Amino acid sequence: MTARDQDLRTQKIWARDAPHYDGWMRRFDRLMLRGGRDRLCERAHGRVLEVAVGTGLNLPHYPKGTDLTGVDLSPDMLARARVRAADLGVDATLSEASATRLPFPDGSFDTVVCALALCCIPDDRAAVAEMHRVLAPGGTLLLIDHVISHRFAVRTLQRAIEPLMLKLADDHQLRRPLHLVREAGFSVVERERYSFGVIERLVAVKSGQE
Repeated sequence: MTARDQDLRTQKIWARDAPHYDGWMRRFDRLMLRGGRDRLCERAHGRVLEVAVGTGLNLPHYPKGTDLTGVDLSPDMLARARVRAADLGVDATLSEASATRLPFPDGSFDTVVCALALCCIPDDRAAVAEMHRVLAPGGTLLLIDHVISHRFAVRTLQRAIEPLMLKLADDHQLRRPLHLVREAGFSVVERERYSFGVIERLVAVKSGQE
């Protein structure tokens, strides 16, 4: 499948799911994230980029006055994010772009945020590499996602549902972003796993020598 074909498939999936997404995620957040958005976004500083901003569920959790840019491949999700930003009075630049082809020069941001999105990006390695590229030296990556659990029973269930979730939503159940973050050249300075090992939150820093 070409990159263009994959983009079209992704947009079709989110056009279908956008009307229901917030309801699903409110339940997921309550049961699994348990304040994870707050703990993630409160660390954002300087020029901030949120990759795969979706419907903007993170917008209320950023510090007031955050210089925020958000991108998403789905115009349907972005439309809802723009409404949410307006309702909250949040000044954010929201535009359509692929996580694997970010339309920004090297070193454009001080913080990059990605929340519950790498699981649905087909080329997660390329996405993490792009996050590293657009961060300024010394910049911070803030990442939270569902990952393969370290608990055998949970991991077995994840393996069982993986084919269905990939077919329905390109939603990978068995990934571990930690390894990609290190491979891209980040230094992981904070790591938290909880909710039966399914949720992982990472704080990582790009070398200040680049």
